[in-house]
Amino acid sequence: MELAPPGSAAAAWAARMGHDVVLADAAVFPRDKSCGDGLTPRAIAELDRLGLKEWTNDHVVNKGLRAHGFGQVLELEWPDGNLPKTGSAVPRTELDDRIRAEALESGAQGAEGARAVEVLWDGDKVEGIVFDHEGERKSVRCQQLIVADGVRSQLGRLLGREWHRDTVYGVAARSYLLSECSEDPWISSHLELRGLEGELLSGYGWIFPLGGGQVNVGVGTLATLKRPANVQLRPLMQFYADQRKDDFKLSGDLQAPKSAMLPMGGAVSGVAGPNWALIGDSAGCVNPLNGEGIDYGMETGRMVAELIHEGGSLDHAWPQLLTDHYGEAFSIARRLAGLVTIPRLLPAVGPIGMRSNWMMMLALRWMGNLITDEDRDAAAQVWRWAGKASVKVDARPPFS
Repeated sequence: MELAPPGSAAAAWAARMGHDVVLADAAVFPRDKSCGDGLTPRAIAELDRLGLKEWTNDHVVNKGLRAHGFGQVLELEWPDGNLPKTGSAVPRTELDDRIRAEALESGAQGAEGARAVEVLWDGDKVEGIVFDHEGERKSVRCQQLIVADGVRSQLGRLLGREWHRDTVYGVAARSYLLSECSEDPWISSHLELRGLEGELLSGYGWIFPLGGGQVNVGVGTLATLKRPANVQLRPLMQFYADQRKDDFKLSGDLQAPKSAMLPMGGAVSGVAGPNWALIGDSAGCVNPLNGEGIDYGMETGRMVAELIHEGGSLDHAWPQLLTDHYGEAFSIARRLAGLVTIPRLLPAVGPIGMRSNWMMMLALRWMGNLITDEDRDAAAQVWRWAGKASVKVDARPPFS
């Protein structure tokens, strides 16, 4: 098993169910990862399930999204429903380390600095993984393998995973800055993201308060094979930070800048075999409308542990479970996100949306995938209907 939040969550749940778990990662913790650090109510719900509610509450708590753009600023509280009414933001150096610690405390055995380099096969089943640790190779046998090695998923590629870029994907960068607004109870997103020449980009910029005088500052844009993102992320991030310096009382230089390409909306195939499964980012479980992946990572970690505990082959059961939980929402979300990459569309619809608080509240709920299976209101029904219709016309449905 590789880790980060998906793998650590899976390890914690599997260990609690009585399984012998080895939790291996190429990194040594604490370690950083390119991320906006934002925790939506959906992510908060998963942390609560893991037993980390008090730990999460010791960090900054936000009550919603402050949306900026097209001459408007709207403060949108997290919606009522079956999810918590609060969000948060925690640096990945701290978040990943804490969830990993929870897995170890639950009974998993940790292995740091162990890079997976080879798969040992027994027919079509994985018999074990060969790890490289400080130049020495060691094999670990396994009955079941869970892979959560991120967007590049090098181990996933060895298992046959393929990322399809014909649907929308993201490119993003983040860094840290000092700010006098680090305790702000709102996360801020600028939906009118402008490039260095003043051009409107198909993405957004964000400033997420982290407490302690620090904020996470980042930019992200959407792209497809037909309409690639022709932007230099780090200069764009600096340009964005310079624009927001006075409003958010930012100071200092960009710290720890990192960037990444993000497969989104289940745009991967080969997510499972008879006794192995990909979860989180490696399975393309990233929201195409906001780039969020932490919540899906922890959810898929819990779901795959439960499925393994039930017994049986994973090769059909795991893709079907992913499809049942995320297929419709990912299909319509990536279709809508793809429309945003059309140059003339965003300038036309952006100002209209930002003039309506009701419309933006609806967008917040849909974009954040803050609709649960238990929700039966009109917004939830429309979202599900749109998802069903979208899947029917997909050339390649999610996870296929």
